[in-house]
Amino acid sequence: MTAEIVVIDYGAGNLRSVVRALTHVGGRTLVTSDPAALHGATAVVLPGVGATRDTMDSLQRLGLAEAIRDTIARGVPFLGICVGMQVLCTSSEEFGSHACLGVVPGVVRRFADGLKVPQIGWNQVDVATIAQGHPLFAGIPDGADFYFVHSYHCDLAEQALIAGTTDYGVRFPSALLRDRLAAVQFHPEKSGRHGLQLLTNFVAWATA
Repeated sequence: MTAEIVVIDYGAGNLRSVVRALTHVGGRTLVTSDPAALHGATAVVLPGVGATRDTMDSLQRLGLAEAIRDTIARGVPFLGICVGMQVLCTSSEEFGSHACLGVVPGVVRRFADGLKVPQIGWNQVDVATIAQGHPLFAGIPDGADFYFVHSYHCDLAEQALIAGTTDYGVRFPSALLRDRLAAVQFHPEKSGRHGLQLLTNFVAWATA
């Protein structure tokens, strides 16, 4: 039987669609807001919708922030989605500057004035060199379309972490990889066959 994947429930994530998609590709999920559940997890998914400040407030209130940092530090396979990618950064400018999880160095910034925000809809992800041949991107062509809904993006301080980029007035990191940590700005659970392929890859990579 496939090992269990913990999906973090902090009260605002896009849980239903993410769990449905993971189940569809063969994942066995546990949805929880209990930090203790992360300590024995085979893999962890942090889905996200909304603002980084609200997300961080919820993660701190539930005791999940430190549990997430510890989980990633222990090398447990981890996938952040949308806001779940953004809160991995050092800080965010959304609704005033505030600290995030600080797992990867970078700042979450708003798209430049003049661009329609939020960006809602399909956009291309150009796979970076570090991701080519990586199990997470197996079967996904360079330039594949994924579904985005966001007004802010990650400005990562380390180029070596960038696994994919997307152009929306500015070229921004739309995927990152570091060891067993992965995160994407787009919503794979809403991205059709390429999104399902990425989730299939994550389940296989995380539970191998």
